Order: sequence, then C-alpha cells, then structure tokens
Amino acid sequence: MKTMLKNSTRGALTLLAFSVVFTALMAGTYTFTRNIVQKNELDAKTALLAQVLPKGSYDNNLLQDVKAASSADCKRLNNEAGCQIYLAKKDGKTVAAVIETVAPDGYSGKIKLLVGVNRDGVVQGVRVIAHKETPGLGDYIDAAKSAWSEQFGGKSLTNPADNGWKVKKDGGQFDSTAGATISPRAVVKAVHNVLGFVNEQRASLFGA
Repeated sequence: MKTMLKNSTRGALTLLAFSVVFTALMAGTYTFTRNIVQKNELDAKTALLAQVLPKGSYDNNLLQDVKAASSADCKRLNNEAGCQIYLAKKDGKTVAAVIETVAPDGYSGKIKLLVGVNRDGVVQGVRVIAHKETPGLGDYIDAAKSAWSEQFGGKSLTNPADNGWKVKKDGGQFDSTAGATISPRAVVKAVHNVLGFVNEQRASLFGA
C-alpha cells in the first residue's frame, strides 16, 4: 500500500514538474517571439500602405498618423466593421490620405481596398487587400495578379466626369475583362465613392 502511494505521489510530482517546465517554455517562447511577430505585422502593413502612395512623397510613419474615423465615416465608406484613415505628411504638412474602404458588391462578396488620394483629390494608388473573387476570372483586380488597378492613378472626380466612372462595358472609361465585369465594376464604384468622401472631408483631412 505504501509503495503504491509512494509511486502515485512520485508520478503526480513528475507530472507537476513537467507541466511547470512546459508552461515556462511556452511563456518564454511567446515572450521571445511576440515582438518579432508584431514587428513583422507592422512592416507588412507599412509596405502595403506604401504601395498606394508615390515613393518619397511623404516622410512620416503612416501607422503613427492615423485619423480616427467615426462610425458615420466608416458607413459612408461601406466599412461598417470599422476603418482607418492614414495621413501621409511631408515636412509636417498633410499631403495625402490612405483610406480603408469596402466594395460591398463584388461577385463573391465584399472586396476590401486601400485607396491613396492626395490633397488635390487625385488618386495616387489603389490596392485590393482582401477578396473572394473567382480565381483566374475575377481576381485580376488584385495587384498580385495583374496591373489592372494601375489605371486608377491620376484619376479624380473631374477626370473622368461622373458618367466616366464605370467600366467600358457600361459606357465608362475603365477597362475590364470580358466575362468578368462584376468585380471591377464594384471596385470602380468604391474608388469613386472614396473620392466623394475625400472631397466632403477635405478640411478635416488636409486642413486649410
């Protein structure tokens, strides 16, 4: 009986020791890798934001100059889950804004976008950052798949006029691939919406 009790106690202590050591190792690994993971995530986001602005056009850290977007602003941008507006500055002056928006009417669901617009209301760049469009058909809106999104550069509310903010199939000025117009149609509409938002919020985004 004593031997069984002794063995049970020894087993319990061994299990306890194993648990303590394992927990300590896990905690140590998390502490060691947490900063690395966070840095990698920040670096990736910084690189993504940089893709919608001309190189050298700003000198601040976009992740540190974020304008709080109200729920009304996010709703206006079809991003009711919450959105951010990153302000690009040069010599202390806000020169552009990178805006998170959503095209709610993609072929396979919502298309999340980043749109860079300068203080003159001109598109600097557009990137699709999340979508569920059909591979090999509607996913050409993604910059990783094609250069389709490059055609937005230099466009504004007046270039083209409102009736030009459509794909060519609908009488507008934006290219699309035959048989896959729903995805680009949604993105064109979303970018145009961002330009309208920036025009409305010009003073709060860029100041006087």
